[in-house]
Formats: sequence, structure tokens, C-alpha cells
Amino acid sequence: MFNLERLRVLDAVAVHGSLAAGARALHITPSGVSQQLAKLERESGHRLFEPHGRTVRLTHAGRVLAAYAARVVAQAAAAEADLADLDDEILGPLRLGGVGSALRALLPDVLASLTAAHPRLTPTLVDGEGVDMIPRLARGDLDLLLVESWTNRPVRLPEGLALRTLAVEPVHVALSERHPLADRGTLDLAALGDEIWTSCPPGTEPYEALLQAMRAQGPEPEIRYTVSEFATQLALVAEGLTLALLPEAGQRPAPPGVRFLPTRPSLGREVMAVWRARAESPAVRACVGALAERAGTRD
Repeated sequence: MFNLERLRVLDAVAVHGSLAAGARALHITPSGVSQQLAKLERESGHRLFEPHGRTVRLTHAGRVLAAYAARVVAQAAAAEADLADLDDEILGPLRLGGVGSALRALLPDVLASLTAAHPRLTPTLVDGEGVDMIPRLARGDLDLLLVESWTNRPVRLPEGLALRTLAVEPVHVALSERHPLADRGTLDLAALGDEIWTSCPPGTEPYEALLQAMRAQGPEPEIRYTVSEFATQLALVAEGLTLALLPEAGQRPAPPGVRFLPTRPSLGREVMAVWRARAESPAVRACVGALAERAGTRD
């Protein structure tokens, strides 16, 4: 009979790709991982790992057992979740993260109602960009994220994550009402090749979506101002310094003198709740359900 904790260790190493990464995901030391795997090799009667450069990789026997370990760990997690549901108690830590505009639009009243209904729930919250926070979710450092996915640049999620779309919103060009094109009904992206742009820092979803949207029409955008907050971008736009490409949730509050115009071709953004499928706790389920109700996307 295999020990469940040792199978959990094997699964973590297989999923995260190295002993060190598996140790971080499980919040134990690399030496503790090595000891558990050595015992598992003795239990199985097979070598599960072999040297590979400066690290190790699964042998054929290791891959076979890892596939079974993944199913066993998933079933154990499901059993724990079902047992927790029997008590109908939502309590303990709930580590949340996400992009600022999505958090502002959806989360404050959801957290207020959840904590009022479940006083023993202790949520924490950090904001940031998906490119930085998705790896933290995959490692187990966070429980639930609100991420964005632009229609012309869908977000890439690692295996093992579950998602639910909460909102689909249009993306517009923000420009000063003094801009020569401000009286147009729609803006052709191909006609904006000489404009100066502001966006979030390189590598973020808004920045890469702007790059790809403009490159698809020919011109390379000149992104002169890189700032994280949509509000700061809008302040620059209001002064006539730049243009910005913003989703609907990022357009409020807007300073006086800013217009928002749809683009040709049209662009959009999805806001999604993302969590680790194997770690779907009652608190995560309750929060996802409340977010969906707030966004009007109930099942």
C-alpha cells in the first residue's frame, strides 16, 4: 500500500517539474521531498527518478506511478472538499489576487457580503498583473485570481487550473476631446500608427494586446508612457499627451475631457476567475459563486 503523502510529493514534483519547485508548492524542504521520494522508491521497488543535467527527471516507472498519483491526489482532494461541505462551514484563509480594474469592479461588495455571512472567513488580497500572479496561483501561494484575457491575445494558463468567465466587455481607445479624431464614431487602428500611446508595463496583457492589435494593422505603436494604473493613463490622455486602449471597467472614473471610441477591428476583454482545480475549497467555491452573481453570470 502506497503512502498518500508520498504520492502527493511525487505528484507535486511531476506537476512542477523539479524537486525544488515541488518542495515550494508543498511548503516543505527539498531534503524532505528527497526523503519521501526515496521511501516511495523502496515501496514501489522501482527507480522513479534518474539524473538529468543538474536536476533529475522521471523514469518510465516514475511516469507510470505519477499518473496514478495524480488521480489519487485529485480523489483525496475531492473527498476532503465533500467532507468540508457536509459542515457547510466556510472559514479560514482565502488568498485572493487579481488585476486592479477587475478587483475594483467586482470584488469589494462580494468580500463584504461573504465576510458578513461567514465571520470565520479571513480573506487577504493583493493586486498585480496576470503575468506575475498566475505562477503564484499555480505554486499554491494564492487561492483565487481575477485575470484578464483580451480577444486578440488570449491569456495562457498552465495545466491544472479551473476558470470561470465573469464578464465580457468592449475595449475602446481613450483620447482627449481636443484630439482631431475625437469626433469620429469609430477609430481605424490602422490610422493611429503615428500616435503616442500609454499602456501598462511590458509583458502585461494590456501592453501585449496593444502591440498585437497595432501590428496586425501594420504600424508599430510608440508606447512612450508605461504606467500600471488605468487612472494615471487617463490623466495623461486628458492632457492630450497620449492615447490609451482601455477595457470598459478601466474607463471609470474618467477625468473631464476624455472620449472613448470603439475600434475597427473591434476588441474586447474577458475577466475570469481562476483557481487550482485540485484545491477547490468551499471558500473558493463560495467566492466564485458570489463573483458570478455580482457579474450577472449565474449558472
